[in-house]
Amino acid sequence: MQRVAVLSLNDKTAPIIFGCEGPILSADEKAFFSDAQPAGFILFQKNTVDPDQVTRLCDELRDCVDWEAPILIDQEGGRVQRLKPPHWQNFPAPCGFGDVYLQNEAAALAAAENNIKGLADAQVPMGIDVNCIPCLDVVPADNDVKAIGDRCYSSDPAIVGAIGLAVARAAIAARMTPVMKHMPGHGRAVVDSHHDLPRVAVKREMLEADWQPFKLLARSIGDDQLWGMTAHVIYTALDPDFPATLSKTVISEIIRGAIGFEGLLLTDDLFMDALKPWGDIPARARLSIEAGNDLALHCHGSVLERSNAINVLPSIRPDTLARLDNWVRNRI
Repeated sequence: MQRVAVLSLNDKTAPIIFGCEGPILSADEKAFFSDAQPAGFILFQKNTVDPDQVTRLCDELRDCVDWEAPILIDQEGGRVQRLKPPHWQNFPAPCGFGDVYLQNEAAALAAAENNIKGLADAQVPMGIDVNCIPCLDVVPADNDVKAIGDRCYSSDPAIVGAIGLAVARAAIAARMTPVMKHMPGHGRAVVDSHHDLPRVAVKREMLEADWQPFKLLARSIGDDQLWGMTAHVIYTALDPDFPATLSKTVISEIIRGAIGFEGLLLTDDLFMDALKPWGDIPARARLSIEAGNDLALHCHGSVLERSNAINVLPSIRPDTLARLDNWVRNRI
């Protein structure tokens, strides 16, 4: 089936990215996706069996919406990788590149670039064209919270920025869109946002140091080639009441303002327990779009649960539609 590149992307597109239930789409899922017209999809280990199956699934997902919609994955390496042996190789944890950087900067950057090429070579031919990397969180050396930990390149913002920029550029060169995360920085959190709501109570000056890697990439890479992901973290110096994902202040004044990121912005997974105080998943999806995110990331759930989210979502904003359109045109 020949899908159009741009023409089916319009104001009926929903500002949400959905996961799917297994390695094969059910008839109900196909019908729902066709009707809901999500802006993209995300895959997890439960959706992957072997390369041929993943390729068929990606084709089926795009056939549902009739355009070359983005298909995402979290394939960082280390403990966060959805594509696993025996059909896909293991990739190293990001922290190793930071360790090498302390001894030999050029070798570390070359190794990180080669690693990303390997990731892309495994994913892109199957149809997975967006990877939620690089993780640009700056984790202080004395913070042992495992939520980020070895997913971070370094405790030094300059090293994180240097490796992150090399990784993002290598991904783009390999036709794999990078998603820098978790904006404006998850590294100072002392609880895991999968299970609890982190509250970071440090001065703005310290936070500004943490978001330098994001600022570097936003300044160095075109808006139509780089995506960003928000953090489910409250920063009391920025907004004491809402986590970044749900904060109009953090998104407008920090992510779009101080950091200067103008690319497509999506939430972290809305199913994480950090967002429990703000209601069920549909409520979180609606609040995240109203706060200024371009897309809500709805990773799990049944067709009914996804339908409930669609029913309360605002219409896609013109600026979001323009960002998606620019991204698609850049892929042609």
